[in-house]
Amino acid sequence: MKRAALTLLVVGALYPATSAQQPASSPTVTFTKDVAPILQKSCQNCHRAGAIAPMSLLTYQDVRPWARSIKSKVVAREMPPWYIDRHIGITKFKDDPSLTDAEIATITKWVDSGAPQGNPADMPKPRVFADVDKWHIGKPDMIVSLPKPYELRANGPDEFYDADVDPEFTEDMYIAAVETKPEAYSFKVVHHATANMIEDEEEDPVGFFFNEYALGKNGDIFPENSGRLIKAGSKIHFNLHLHPSGEKALVNVSIGFKLYPKGQVPKYVAFTQHMGDNTDLDIPPGEVARTDGYFRLPKPAVISAFQPHMHNRGKAQCMEAIYPDIRPDSARPGPARTETLSCVSNYQFGWHITYPYADDVQPILPAGTIIHITAWHDNTPANKYNPNPRNWVGYGQRTIDEMSFAWVSLFYIDEADYQQRVEARKKTHE
Repeated sequence: MKRAALTLLVVGALYPATSAQQPASSPTVTFTKDVAPILQKSCQNCHRAGAIAPMSLLTYQDVRPWARSIKSKVVAREMPPWYIDRHIGITKFKDDPSLTDAEIATITKWVDSGAPQGNPADMPKPRVFADVDKWHIGKPDMIVSLPKPYELRANGPDEFYDADVDPEFTEDMYIAAVETKPEAYSFKVVHHATANMIEDEEEDPVGFFFNEYALGKNGDIFPENSGRLIKAGSKIHFNLHLHPSGEKALVNVSIGFKLYPKGQVPKYVAFTQHMGDNTDLDIPPGEVARTDGYFRLPKPAVISAFQPHMHNRGKAQCMEAIYPDIRPDSARPGPARTETLSCVSNYQFGWHITYPYADDVQPILPAGTIIHITAWHDNTPANKYNPNPRNWVGYGQRTIDEMSFAWVSLFYIDEADYQQRVEARKKTHE
């Protein structure tokens, strides 16, 4: 055998042909097979014609021009809007639209490989939308709106508009979910809208807080067997905070209710209230300032949802439980036990999101627990949403002012119920 042929045989034995031995290359990620299902699940409810988002993401032709931008937003976890910290406190929530690490990796690989369309036959069936999909709580059983739109001027300072509406409630009813929302043509000028329930106009002409919309907010869905009572004859007081956008706008808002079946009375009264309010804000120019606020629970309670509230300079907010001392008469009671329940570490003023805890992780807190709300405001030039980093900022109602509190949804329980729930929770974690 010639030397050259022998060399080829040896080399071939040591280094066999790569086509047979190399692992198959990873499959190509395509829009139709891999990306479209992710967008359907987490993006399209807002990204479609007539919804709140600025562009549609229904088809490949819709999506392809935005591919790099989509990658940037999902990698930074700016989209879908869900800013609860995934590594602190409670991490299980209802109706969580956020993407998994694997879904983000899929979108990243798709964009990096040129954003191919793929086989049209792999495209999932289109989602079918209706007007009710604009409601986060699902199809409301009842909707109440302003009797006529309010005309907002094009320019000028913020406006506040109040209106009372008589929905002609003829009987007592309990609601399982509630949501307040602007009509589609009003989104960009409504800073917030609150709805109060007036049961007695002479005794309480303003009424008690019932529900709120703030920019980007979803709805309030109450835990099983809990709800809110609307008494027969009640009226609704709407308060709108409006911010002119540069052009005249007609403004209308609606409140939607999902009702318990007639005659069914939930065991618990659910409600949402401010916690940790601090009106003594002191935010120097060019600095990040910390603010603390507190609320003591008068009874045992189950916390069902957390929603931070700040304005443009809001940076982060955390909710902590400071438990009551279990040995109050001891000479050495020891340090207070604390637990961080939730943090929004990347607060976005454009998204006032309610984070509803999954039923099996809702905090069950004893009477006397202090809810500690810690907030940080970024008044530096690094905050791209900062109206003016050279100005000192304090508390106020205007968009350019600041606030610091959390909306916390809860229902109170008695001591026996508290002990039973605590024992049941222990067993599930054994």
